[in-house]
Amino acid sequence: MWLFSAVIDNKVIMAILAAVVGGVSLFVAGGIHRANKDKAKQAARDLASAQDSLEMNREATAAERQAAGMTDDQARAEATKWAKH
Repeated sequence: MWLFSAVIDNKVIMAILAAVVGGVSLFVAGGIHRANKDKAKQAARDLASAQDSLEMNREATAAERQAAGMTDDQARAEATKWAKH
């Protein structure tokens, strides 16, 4: 018990302990901030990916509607534009 009261009464030790606690708190807060920032970046990438996928689906659907009235040769010619090489 005397050790505890000696530490409490010593201003230098208390200042050191306060600095350590403050440093740990800042480190933890920074980690939480970085994690939230990473989550926001990932959410933005996911949204962009979903929007891109939706746009490609719309383009493909429009091409399918257009191709429905084509002859086989016209459809092949259109499909070669979309084919990956």
